[in-house]
Amino acid sequence: MRNSWLIALREWKERISARSFLMLSILGPLSVIGLIYMLFALGGQTKQHWNVLIADPAGIMENKILSREDDAVSYSFADGYLEIEEFEKGKRFQEFDALLEINEKILSNKTAYVFFREKPSMRMQTRIQYQAERRLEEVLVKEFTKFSISEFRKIKQPLTLGFRNVYDPNDKSSDLRGWVGLFYGTVIFIFIFLFGMTILRSVSREKSNRIVEVLLGCVNPKQLMLGKIIGIGLAAFFQFIIWVIFIGLGLYLMRENLFPNLLDASNMNIPQLSNEVLAQTSQEQFFSAREYNEFVELVYERINFTFMTGYFILFFIVGYFFYGTLFASIGASSGSESDGQQFVLPLIFMLCFALYSGYFALQYPESSLSTLFHYLPFTSPVVVMVKLSQGYPIGHFYELFLSLLLLLLSSLAVLSIAGRIYANGILQFGHRVRLKHLFRWMRY
Repeated sequence: MRNSWLIALREWKERISARSFLMLSILGPLSVIGLIYMLFALGGQTKQHWNVLIADPAGIMENKILSREDDAVSYSFADGYLEIEEFEKGKRFQEFDALLEINEKILSNKTAYVFFREKPSMRMQTRIQYQAERRLEEVLVKEFTKFSISEFRKIKQPLTLGFRNVYDPNDKSSDLRGWVGLFYGTVIFIFIFLFGMTILRSVSREKSNRIVEVLLGCVNPKQLMLGKIIGIGLAAFFQFIIWVIFIGLGLYLMRENLFPNLLDASNMNIPQLSNEVLAQTSQEQFFSAREYNEFVELVYERINFTFMTGYFILFFIVGYFFYGTLFASIGASSGSESDGQQFVLPLIFMLCFALYSGYFALQYPESSLSTLFHYLPFTSPVVVMVKLSQGYPIGHFYELFLSLLLLLLSSLAVLSIAGRIYANGILQFGHRVRLKHLFRWMRY
């Protein structure tokens, strides 16, 4: 093992001194920070005026909702009942931003739904709910009580208005937190691909210039392979730490200077807020402080970075060994550079498929196929990060450790098989790699 650590130290020093390593260590996190800034800067920009279509087949609202025009919302009424699919695809409904569905049960259950094409801001949601609730109160007072409107509002039950995406009315797709998990999984596979290719090129280069023959005079092939994988992996981990420091510092500076906490009284512009409050209804005043970019809220309020990053490191290390040994065995078994490129294509396909499996799990988290991807060793790192960000159901957290255990056992099995291929193929020159060669080397 001492020889493996010496080789690992040599590989680590060689990688961190390379110009490409330094450039990626600086440009990589700066690119991520720039992308996050764009999400912060543009994520809160929503439409200032909405056209809302009201489907009220029972005629409860009597084709009326506002006593005077609203500069932010325009309402229209549909004739009769309107299917969600018809509103989604019908050409004559494309001018409307949302559909407010009012059914005959609303007077008893106080529940209605708004199906939107583009998610509205918190203020727009509050405005629509307030106006629909005000009109419903007028109907209830007129039809069922002898109270005045002011008296009824003191005892009334508030309206529950659910907002759903018209393209996903059953709310099957996951929220923004799932995308955070997919981002973590994508980072895992970007690092695995970049440093896996580094392993392959390093092995192929040492094999082609015959340096490997000198190295094998001091260490055995498995020690050489393990040292190379560990050394390049340490360089990858070191670069990841640099990314974490840069991105963390960037998020802190953006939080302090560009996107302060709007709920913190020290960051509020009191005179400006006072002027805005005078023009708002009481319900709008209550929600106005909550209207800020949902991406800012996601990053600073809803993500437990310590929790997510801890499991990210575990799955990154084990996943790196799983794929890194495959890259090393391909480099050792290839008789020429073209051979290595040919056999690396299946690995690239596996990496791309793993990223797709994470997206699939994001869209269909409860499907049996997502469960299968959760346990498959070549897809589990990204799928587990998606599931982790969404939150495991109560009593199902053991699934994470079971997936990690399967990935670890698979990595050890692949390490053993790849070690045999590496030991038998590293000193083979001038041949064309065939599957029969690989199977023969696996046996001996």
